Amino acid sequence: MTVAAGEGVAAYGEAVERLKARYGAIPAGERVRIAKRTSNLFRARDRAPAGALDVTAFDGVIDIDAAARTADVGAMTTYETLVDATLAHGLVPLVVPELKTITLGGAVTGLGIESSSWRNGMPHESVLEMDVLTGDGQVVTARPEGEHRDLYHGFPNSYGTLGYALRVRIELEEARPYVHLRHVPFADFATLVRAIGELCAAGVYAGEGVDFIDGCVFSPTESYLTLGSWAEHAPYVSDYTGTGIYYRSIQRRCEDWLTARDYLWRWDPDWFWCSRAFGVQRPWVRGLLGRSGAGRRLLRSDVYWRLVAFERRHHVKAAVDRWRGLPPREYVVQDVEIPLDRLAEFLEGLQRAVPISPLWLCPLRQRDPSAVWELYRLDPSVLYVNVGFWSTVPLEAGMDRAHHNRWVEAEVDRLGGRKSLYSTAFYDEDRFWELYNGPVYRSLKDRYDAPGRLSDLYAKCVGSP
Repeated sequence: MTVAAGEGVAAYGEAVERLKARYGAIPAGERVRIAKRTSNLFRARDRAPAGALDVTAFDGVIDIDAAARTADVGAMTTYETLVDATLAHGLVPLVVPELKTITLGGAVTGLGIESSSWRNGMPHESVLEMDVLTGDGQVVTARPEGEHRDLYHGFPNSYGTLGYALRVRIELEEARPYVHLRHVPFADFATLVRAIGELCAAGVYAGEGVDFIDGCVFSPTESYLTLGSWAEHAPYVSDYTGTGIYYRSIQRRCEDWLTARDYLWRWDPDWFWCSRAFGVQRPWVRGLLGRSGAGRRLLRSDVYWRLVAFERRHHVKAAVDRWRGLPPREYVVQDVEIPLDRLAEFLEGLQRAVPISPLWLCPLRQRDPSAVWELYRLDPSVLYVNVGFWSTVPLEAGMDRAHHNRWVEAEVDRLGGRKSLYSTAFYDEDRFWELYNGPVYRSLKDRYDAPGRLSDLYAKCVGSP
């Protein structure tokens, strides 16, 4: 098995041995970090030091077994690369997170979700086995059963604090060339919530099977569910990779058709709707960018992410806002899972307390009711709905700089929901470990990172990384 490396195609086994040797050469007591070209984390993090562990040899698809519908993939491979390889075989991963530069290893250790999650759960639920470089410098293979089953079930939501995945074997499912979309409108949250439950139970709408479900909330009186169905043929296809803006089409069209690839990446050109903060949704700017190949290459989530990272380092916009006499703003970038029967209550409270629009909705059900994912436990009998909201909110005089984020954490807790850790978190340490299974985490840490070479989960996600 081989992976694509910077200097050509290298044998996977040889790449592992080289990595172990480099790990062993890092002085004892020095914290180990990996060097990654991309990141989709929104919490504060230091840049990787110059001596960070080079894992570029694990960026590439190792093997696809079309008959068995499985893929062996280097864990640093982006989903963009992975999907291009699997679609060539008429297959896709069971869950494809919405942004192109999310890596497979990142989605497994840090969770992921998309419109197939109402039937397939999260990306880690379709992992068959994975090779993990643990904190003690060993490479172990974790499977649902066997010697390292504890690591297999404890790896999701560990964010690289137990080890780094090097190779992941995942299940694939059959794809079709096109996706038929139907955008169904709702005028109130109660009707919307009832429809989500009915659709996830039946998997059919107006006589057509449903493969994908997600939704958008534009206001308390305007929301939509988008129902996607695989299709062999399409009467036409829309293009939202240039001048068109996908989320605006939801409000304007009842029906649409996309190629399979464009459906999977429909959110990436505008980073859902966050591109508006950079002015690229203005008609003249969009026309300029969207009509040229060079311009289209700038309509990508990783480009916007680099702009956000620049602002967070240099605070240029914040300085301009102060000069203009505008109040400071709080970043509120969160994805939370809310039980369906509490969703309307959460949405109503969020609209009042954290005025952000639009909101993304994505139903989620644990795929295997018998599985226990130790660090991110969900009730397998409950249908959850992920609510994603990503923006800034003005702070009133005297407000805590984390006022709105703290409100979200408290409300999610009150409603029996769960909160992803890819973004900022403000829990005190005792509550954090209650929510994220401190006893099991500590046992895993003792077994796989006894020397403490990797960061602690609380320190990485709440304290200093």
